[in-house]
Amino acid sequence: MNLIDWVGSVAAILTTASFIPQAWQTFRTRDVSGISLGMYSLFTAGVALWLVYGILMEAWPIIIANVITTSLALMILVMKLRYR
Repeated sequence: MNLIDWVGSVAAILTTASFIPQAWQTFRTRDVSGISLGMYSLFTAGVALWLVYGILMEAWPIIIANVITTSLALMILVMKLRYR
């Protein structure tokens, strides 16, 4: 693994890991009152596009991180729509 891959991997791990506490809190409490539907919709679309970008570039750190983050973001977005 070269330096570029290491930097990308660490960045992917940190940004994905930073999202997990919010996702866990939301799953545990089902409280979506503090979540903006507009922001989460845009965020989820953006992360999904990063996933597509990673696939097109064959960049595994981007792909793996964005598969995880897109999945979590979609679950929270569904909860926001369901529990509002």
